[in-house]
Amino acid sequence: MHKTSATLLIIDDDDVVRASLAAYLEDSGFNVLQASNGAQGLEVFQRERPDLVICDLRMPQVDGLELIRRINGLDAQTPVIVVSGAGVMSDAVEALRLGAADYLIKPLQDLAVLEHSVRRALDRLQLRQENQRYRDKLETANRELQASLHLLQEDQNAGRQVQMNMLPVTPWKVDGLEFAHKIIPSLYLSGDFVDYFRVDERRIAFYLADVSGHGASSAFVTVLLKFMTTRLLYESRRGGASLPEFKPSEVLGHINRGLLNCKLGKHVTMLGGVIDEQSGQLTYSIGGHLPLPVLYSEGQAQYLPGRGLPVGLFNEAEYADHVIDLPNSFSLTLLSDGILDLLPGDTLKEKEAVLPTLITSANGTLDGLRQVFGLANLNDMPDDIALLVLSRNLA
Repeated sequence: MHKTSATLLIIDDDDVVRASLAAYLEDSGFNVLQASNGAQGLEVFQRERPDLVICDLRMPQVDGLELIRRINGLDAQTPVIVVSGAGVMSDAVEALRLGAADYLIKPLQDLAVLEHSVRRALDRLQLRQENQRYRDKLETANRELQASLHLLQEDQNAGRQVQMNMLPVTPWKVDGLEFAHKIIPSLYLSGDFVDYFRVDERRIAFYLADVSGHGASSAFVTVLLKFMTTRLLYESRRGGASLPEFKPSEVLGHINRGLLNCKLGKHVTMLGGVIDEQSGQLTYSIGGHLPLPVLYSEGQAQYLPGRGLPVGLFNEAEYADHVIDLPNSFSLTLLSDGILDLLPGDTLKEKEAVLPTLITSANGTLDGLRQVFGLANLNDMPDDIALLVLSRNLA
């Protein structure tokens, strides 16, 4: 878990012991700094800011216990491992009380014990730092939610600005994939919403949601969706989540229960997916949404199969995961049902039949779809329109 290039500082007045520890830890892949006494060690610590400190207790000028106190004053997060030949119980208790990560007794018969202690302390440090970052993100999301609710009630203009700020950056490029979106509200506030984000080092998630109705009440649900997905993401990263695998079907099920419990009288149709960059597979789930996602590759476009109940409408709703292997070059287009108002044809079947052809003529790109559908010239649309296009290696 810890970074392999971590920098360690060894502070010991015994030159032989210090050199022996440094040589072993350098062979184990660490960057090692050295100091021959406590005062020199503090100077090196302040200058270099190492990731971890290994120190003796019995040293001239500044002893090990005082050293721990001063390091805690400079950076309380830096772990300190005591390696001492004193073997006095009171010293060990005091060192641990001051926050030492470990206390080892000289002579060390097996330096692998020290390496294990170092790696364990660095792992704990990184876990604490990650948890703090996740807590900060969750607290920020909570504050944004409260601010959003107030602003939507007080000022429609501020409400629209908040909603726009929640949308992801477009376009967003990550590891060869590109995500781009466009939302055109029928009123000042939209009930359509899109999001995409990294779940972990190998997975990227995305969704498109179409909230029933229009205006501030529907826009509020998009804020709630953002909050629920942000919280799920935080919990999945923390490792104690109810949905640790972040499967799209389980996420839709969680949102379904959340909307029903809120009793807002609103439901959502959703398309959600997770791309595994290692396997090259897309796992997606459908919550009562039309039109279905359209996959474009090698000059051809086709609907992806799937079905499911709307989200937030039925207690007994269950959602299925569908898995496909993504082509090396492709685009995947997700659209809200407002786009159907722009399609030729008198029936839903006729409109759906022409959509893949239009996506093909647009070469599967968002810019192409803007032109094909004439999005720049739309006025007074009866429904919100949202487009989300994710692509890779399109010519």
